[in-house]
Amino acid sequence: MLALWMLGFGQKLLLWGGLCAVSLAGVTLTLNLLQMVTSYAWKWQQLRALPTLEGAYPLLGHALMVKPDARDFFQQIIECTEEYRNLPLLTLWLGPVPLVAIYNAENVEVILTSSKHIDKSSMYKFLEPWLGLGLLTSTGNKWRSRRKMLTPTFHFAILEDFLDVMNEQANILVNKLEKHVNQEAFNCFFYITLCALDIICETAMGKNIGAQSNGDSEYVRAVYRMSDSIHQRMKTPWLWLDFLFCMFKEGREQKRSLKILHNFTNSVITERANEMKRDEEGKWDDKDFPTRKNKCRAFLDLLLNVTDDEGNKLSHEEIREEVDTFMFEGHDTTAAAVNWSLYLLGSYPEVQKKVDNELEEIFGKSDRPATLEDLKKLKYLECVIKESLRLFPPVPFFARNLNEDCDVGGYKIVKGSQVIIVPYALHRDPRYFPDPEEFVPERFLPENSKGRHSYAYVPFSAGPRNCIGQKFAIMEEKTILSCILRHFWVESNQKREELGLAGELILRPSNGIWVKLKRRNTDES
Repeated sequence: MLALWMLGFGQKLLLWGGLCAVSLAGVTLTLNLLQMVTSYAWKWQQLRALPTLEGAYPLLGHALMVKPDARDFFQQIIECTEEYRNLPLLTLWLGPVPLVAIYNAENVEVILTSSKHIDKSSMYKFLEPWLGLGLLTSTGNKWRSRRKMLTPTFHFAILEDFLDVMNEQANILVNKLEKHVNQEAFNCFFYITLCALDIICETAMGKNIGAQSNGDSEYVRAVYRMSDSIHQRMKTPWLWLDFLFCMFKEGREQKRSLKILHNFTNSVITERANEMKRDEEGKWDDKDFPTRKNKCRAFLDLLLNVTDDEGNKLSHEEIREEVDTFMFEGHDTTAAAVNWSLYLLGSYPEVQKKVDNELEEIFGKSDRPATLEDLKKLKYLECVIKESLRLFPPVPFFARNLNEDCDVGGYKIVKGSQVIIVPYALHRDPRYFPDPEEFVPERFLPENSKGRHSYAYVPFSAGPRNCIGQKFAIMEEKTILSCILRHFWVESNQKREELGLAGELILRPSNGIWVKLKRRNTDES
């Protein structure tokens, strides 16, 4: 009898516990919803004077109008900015969250020059499971301290050490492309992405993952799954609450990807820290020497030694945050920029011919690796890259959280609002870029850039939170492009409308970049 009573009591206890758990989840959800409604009502009251896109519903905002497909969603944003070009700003409600879009130089300057508005939008919190509070996602004193610590690691003298890696991987890329010479058009996007991934892995971590040789690696797949997951969550309001996100398939898949990404980075950091310790102690065994490469130091090596004003070093977790941030920011954006440059050069043979002449003048017929001095001389190629970044900025929009009330374009935007800057639209302002859809690299010659508003062109953001890696990016883009164009003549017959622009975390051509290759300096080219 006692045993039966105990069993019955246990079952009741389990049932009671389950009911309590459900009740607690219900209370939590109710409190979250009440907080959301209160915040929404206050923001709506404060922002109702601002120009707002028509068609918003209470609480849902424009969520029902948002297209689920990344191509359609991006096209919606661009059409809105074109239709309302004459307005200084435009408010869109993504669920209960207002996004104030700005896309002219004068208003962008107000936000980006401010030392007060350096906090990234709350949307960036969806990056934190992967990147923690690294340079991209941190704010306030932590961001200022971290930025000060890391700025010296991007000095040109240090970046020059990475040129060997860039040349080596660019040559591997060229060898991979050889099979397409004088063949049908092919999609070059993934080839270049893998090259950029190899470069950032070796320069950030000192680890050669051989992505170009093995594009199906577990780490590569995890990077792409993670990026897609973050973008999907950003534009899906019902996935914003952490406990709900974890209940959906997307949350479970992200958890699996995170484990792969963090395990990989953690193992590389531990391995490199142990190597450096053995170096300092002189405890290398003879058998270790043949397997080690006498290459430049990676960013990871610099991070293991960097100190703040008090002489404190970064912790293992803080180092992982920055390495993961370099990986996230440093390969996809650069790969997209190189792809867009190739597409535009293939579409404008007269521009490609000018690049060809510049390459001939600097390199002749040699296939020697590019030096830093060579890259400095590639003035016209740099104009090509800048004009490509104008037409197709790899980061199609970025956002800030306002830390105090702010006047923009004659309107008051209250503290706590999310401001989204749209470089794709900003770079097409006809006041600063006549015939904005035309590919004209000469716009960026020094004599043609005089008098242009300094915030009319922000592919790397601007102001205090500009991209710390922009010199690295331009250097890498020049190296890859010059290597490709010294070997091949590129042709592209794709029309702009056939690209299928998708404004995800990165501006991608969802239909790929399709080009034909011919041997350089033949009669055919």
